[in-house]
Amino acid sequence: MTIPTMDVLETIRKHADDPDVDFLRTALHELLQLMMQADVRAQIGADLHEHTPDRLAYRNGYRPRRFDTRIGTLDLRIPKLRQGSYLPAFLEPRRRSEQALLAVIQQAYVEGVSTRRVEDLVQALGCDGVSKSEVSRICQALDAQVQAFRERPLDQGPYPYVWLDALTQRVREGGRVVNVAVVVATSVNGQGRREVLGLDCGASEDGAFWLSFLRALVARGLSGVQLVISDAHGGLKDAIAAVFTGASWQRCRTHFARNLLARVPKHAQPVVATLVRSIFDQPSAEHVRLQHARVVEQLTSRYPDAARMLADAREEILAFTAFPQPHWRQIRSNNPQERLNLEIRRRTDVVGIFPNRAAVIRLVGAVLAEQHDEWLVARRYLAEESLRLILADPPPSLPLQGKELEVPLEQLPVAV
Repeated sequence: MTIPTMDVLETIRKHADDPDVDFLRTALHELLQLMMQADVRAQIGADLHEHTPDRLAYRNGYRPRRFDTRIGTLDLRIPKLRQGSYLPAFLEPRRRSEQALLAVIQQAYVEGVSTRRVEDLVQALGCDGVSKSEVSRICQALDAQVQAFRERPLDQGPYPYVWLDALTQRVREGGRVVNVAVVVATSVNGQGRREVLGLDCGASEDGAFWLSFLRALVARGLSGVQLVISDAHGGLKDAIAAVFTGASWQRCRTHFARNLLARVPKHAQPVVATLVRSIFDQPSAEHVRLQHARVVEQLTSRYPDAARMLADAREEILAFTAFPQPHWRQIRSNNPQERLNLEIRRRTDVVGIFPNRAAVIRLVGAVLAEQHDEWLVARRYLAEESLRLILADPPPSLPLQGKELEVPLEQLPVAV
């Protein structure tokens, strides 16, 4: 069936001489609307308001959809059908994360836990009149994709560096809202590219949950781990020691600095923070150790609690120095994982309260699967040349234990 070009030509003639109208955008908008009407007419076998015995479906209003073009954003009205669905060929289907967000909001809407905010979100996404069958269909497709992503074999190893972290989400369980822990693991594979290893959702961030999660990663093929970067959660530390035997553990310097500054008066926190940062900004492992000793000495007289904490954490916060210097910026903190968590929270904050844990896995899993795919085609996170050094000659598991200072403390410049 041909597109009614006479209507398009009439639109062009009407607006060609009008200086107050964006001619190209208006003409393109009209053309796309006519194309969609022609597509729907061919799909259902009848025109608008036409009664024929051979029609296959009926129209059911419109849903809004924004379409970004080189001449601006067009606000299109996509025809809806009572039976089946219609998506014009020039529009791409929603990404997995958008589909997951849509499915979660729809599920909350159908199960009666929606608020006015959720209802407005459903309408803004073009989902007026949500049905349980539609929610079930979308959720089944997404759950299969997320499950395949979570259970895929980890065959791109070895994975020398692993980052671990957890974030909380609110879920409705048993008629009340509770906090659940979502744990995420990322790594750098043997080609120097970042990977999302896996995720899981549990009642709390305890040692048993972490142990089960890490063992599942090993069962899928995680191997060659030399350094694990995380915060100092007690259960997590025990699980790391039990699963990754022989690997070093790097305590996140950002989390450590935050805990250290809590033992210092507020007026002195900027100065102490500068001193602690100077430890990590040294050119070599030897200078890092020397600067650590000097900072401990400078803090002892005025802030003994902070100095004692810094001295006791020496092995934990300086484990990165046993690895190639080009990797230090990436492996001395959990900041790469924190940036990923920000992206997860940006999506989950739209939902607020999830209807169940499966909805959490669905949305977070879709977000992580997208990020994982983007990392695979992006620039290498670690250079292949520097990564070859650690893969060829792995550092010892306890790089600093029993190491004596080789340069007198007096030879190191005074910290700023």
